[in-house]
Amino acid sequence: MLVLLLLLLAHPLRAQTTAGDSTSRPWNGKSCAVVLTYDDAIDADLDNIIPALDSLGLRGTFYIIGSAPAVSRRMSEWRAAAARGHELGNHALFHPCDGSLPGRSWITPDIDLSKYTVTRAVAEIRVNNTLLKAIDGKDRRTFAYPCGDLTIGGVRFYDGLRGDFAGARGVTGILRTPDKVDLDNIPAFAIEDRPASYMIDLVRQAMETHTLLVFLFHGVGGGHAINEGRAEHLELLRFLKAHEDQVWVAPMVEVADWIRSISSP
Repeated sequence: MLVLLLLLLAHPLRAQTTAGDSTSRPWNGKSCAVVLTYDDAIDADLDNIIPALDSLGLRGTFYIIGSAPAVSRRMSEWRAAAARGHELGNHALFHPCDGSLPGRSWITPDIDLSKYTVTRAVAEIRVNNTLLKAIDGKDRRTFAYPCGDLTIGGVRFYDGLRGDFAGARGVTGILRTPDKVDLDNIPAFAIEDRPASYMIDLVRQAMETHTLLVFLFHGVGGGHAINEGRAEHLELLRFLKAHEDQVWVAPMVEVADWIRSISSP
């Protein structure tokens, strides 16, 4: 009996399978992780996106601007979405962006991040956290940099907020393995008027390379100047659902906390 056990343990196929499982399914037991994120808290989130996600049993992260009209008018719907497992992430109270950068003529002085102090930016983001907790009752969530802007006068304002969030999503499209994800600036692929084949190909790449893929959407089916087609978005969701045995689809806060848990000593 002992000899048989030793032979089984030493069998090369057995050893190869064990190693393959640990390296090919590193994301919570799946080949890759996909996070669906949606910015700015617009009516299309509640009208188009959340119903599509719910219909397939998928959950996303919605980065909420606290001052957005769709927040005050439809607060009960946001609360219900959070109760079904969607994350309400923090996208700042007023979505300030750096107006000193090229192509930012649309930014008005009152939301010009270059005119903020770090103290003001941190305070407004924390106020938005308070608002979000009043909606969903949760203390744990992630942040998304408005316009992807990281600094005020050369100072990284998120440094003062690191303890407030599980992580912060950026806007740079890169695929990363778990050990390479920077939780202070999580990469994301911005999607605008893309065919479903482009998005599905990104998922396939993530599956092959065992990496994290974060999608960054604004409008889906209208409602925003940055828009993705409703049919194309739904085709992506159906692909993710069909491959849920290989793809871990979860809100950003869950993925960020999982990354933190495996990297902790």
